Amino acid sequence: MTLIQGIRRLTAVALAASAVLAASPPALASPSASAAPAAIEALGVPLQDVLLIGGTVAPGPGGATVLWGVSSGSPAHLNAVDPATGAEVARYDLPGAGGAWAVDAAPDGSVYVGSYGDGRLYRWTEQGGIRDLGRPLASENFIWTVAADSASRIYGGTSPGGRLFGYDPVNGVRDYGKLSPAHAYVRSVAVAGGKIYAGTEAPAAVFEVDAETGASTQLPTPPGLDPAGKWAYDVNVAGGYLYVRYSDAFPGPAHVWDIAAGAWIDRLEAAHGLDVSPPDEEGRVYMVKAGELVRYDPRSRTVTPTGMPFTGRVANTRGIGWAELGLPDYPGRSVVGLLWRGMMFRYNPQTGARSFVQTAVRGEPIDVTALSEGPDGRMYAGGFLNGGFAALNAKTGEREEFHTFSQSEDMTTHDGKLYVGAYPQARVYSYDPKLPWNSAEYSPSPEPGPADNPARLFDFAADKQIRPRATVSAGRYLAVGTMPDLGHLGGVLALWDPREGSLRTAQRHVVKDQSIVSLAYRDGVVYGGTSIHSGQSATPPTQTEARLFAWSVRENRLLWEITPVPGKPAVPALAFDDRGRLWGIAGGEVFAVNVHARKVVSRVTLSPSASASGQLVFSKRDRTLYGAHAGSSLFSLDPRSRRHAVLREGPVHHLAVHRSGDVYFAEGPQLYRYDPQIR
Repeated sequence: MTLIQGIRRLTAVALAASAVLAASPPALASPSASAAPAAIEALGVPLQDVLLIGGTVAPGPGGATVLWGVSSGSPAHLNAVDPATGAEVARYDLPGAGGAWAVDAAPDGSVYVGSYGDGRLYRWTEQGGIRDLGRPLASENFIWTVAADSASRIYGGTSPGGRLFGYDPVNGVRDYGKLSPAHAYVRSVAVAGGKIYAGTEAPAAVFEVDAETGASTQLPTPPGLDPAGKWAYDVNVAGGYLYVRYSDAFPGPAHVWDIAAGAWIDRLEAAHGLDVSPPDEEGRVYMVKAGELVRYDPRSRTVTPTGMPFTGRVANTRGIGWAELGLPDYPGRSVVGLLWRGMMFRYNPQTGARSFVQTAVRGEPIDVTALSEGPDGRMYAGGFLNGGFAALNAKTGEREEFHTFSQSEDMTTHDGKLYVGAYPQARVYSYDPKLPWNSAEYSPSPEPGPADNPARLFDFAADKQIRPRATVSAGRYLAVGTMPDLGHLGGVLALWDPREGSLRTAQRHVVKDQSIVSLAYRDGVVYGGTSIHSGQSATPPTQTEARLFAWSVRENRLLWEITPVPGKPAVPALAFDDRGRLWGIAGGEVFAVNVHARKVVSRVTLSPSASASGQLVFSKRDRTLYGAHAGSSLFSLDPRSRRHAVLREGPVHHLAVHRSGDVYFAEGPQLYRYDPQIR
């Protein structure tokens, strides 16, 4: 959820209905009130892993230095870890929080956490434990960053309003307002000398705000830097210098601002973020650069390597600082920190000793975001934010594999392999279940030389795409539909040729300013459902209703497009029945299209919802459609009689049908199986 932009799931965006159905629609089918009895079996949680997004190094319970980190979950937890052993020192629930980027410690011993999803602020003290301080700003549902000043006041940055706030236990919340009319995110904040430094999303800007008066000025852009397409992703203050990394979740240039001189003095390439350490006795800081922990001296502008490598796709520190470990090879103070999968690192400047240690931070259940039957007949699941990749035995429902992996947007089987669309950068991978798993990006193999499996095939970062939301097997080709990144509109329709190992087509704006969120294929034609939304909710749409289109694979061109359900923002799912009718769901309406006549020939209204969420699959076993309606229920629908039944009430967002006829669906992290043969 760049990684950070994957944090808000767009499948559950709700919009008010803005238009009535097309004139003179076919008569609506009468709903059936019947529901399935014991046909639904709970299969447990297929995806569980550690995800630490925000953290800091500071005194913990009893005053000893600990690694503080927030692990995502339901609820999220604030964890304190012993830097000498990796053992759990303490673990606190954060009620109402799903996770947090924003973690910092104040000089008075408090630890503050700002959450995403509900934009809440929490304060830990040794005497009082965790206290939920509520939402500092009612309009903001995401606190990206918090930073404490020398007086133990805390400052935070938010979205979607791009606001800055302050908080102290005596005076409460202060709203500094929106920093810029052009920005929706205050992504990173640091504070020093009575000034708050706040960085934004693209086009990247850094503001200096007077903490007392609230007066704000924008720092000049570093020489030679084009802020377009870049975020001021990390802003850190250390020893009189401001470090700003202009990038995203992946390495990019960090520029150094001399606060006293009021000037940019240096540029460090391939900096990882998220933090730099506090300075040592000589003013030098430690950071990860080009896959290695390095020491940087801002006075001499020199970088000294430590020989400590950081591997994998995301090597950003989740808090970095100093601790006395009391270990033989680690005399005095050592540099310590956390990484996003719960591993900690430590380095001693005197001896050069270095090590990685898996901490005892407990894994949390991960919400399922993708389900598919694989080429081997097993069911596969991918997860939200933490990601994860699980294979399940389709007969027993038991998990047979789990691997660390990226957030999955969609999965499909094609030509003997499982294809996975991953967030961010709209990356597409192929996985061959017959070969050993080996992902150097996410779980480095101890054995040198094996081929990557999943193998990364292509991405659409250059096209400003972020989510490969739709995939389908399309004859010889794999078809992929994407959603663009923040500030952009217009998805890409791509056709990948596995035989040639290349893209045959990558067409953006097949439908103007609309994302491609569902795909189906039949007889040489790819059919796509669109969404008026970008891959990020802060991007305002220019269109008012979703479309359905047809694309000729042979001719490589758009054949036609229609509006299947007026006024609905998305057509999030499509499926062909056994008679060749194309069914789709839009808000609370299921519709059927005669693709030869290019028109809607049947409608079933489930509710007046205008949700952008929905799922629909067709089972060849019982010739029945199964779907998830607006994230509120699982239903079945007979495409011949149009009779439908609610099988289960609940927050169902993802489902898939197995060749056996069983329907797998997820409610958050919980996986279920529905057997239509049990009546």
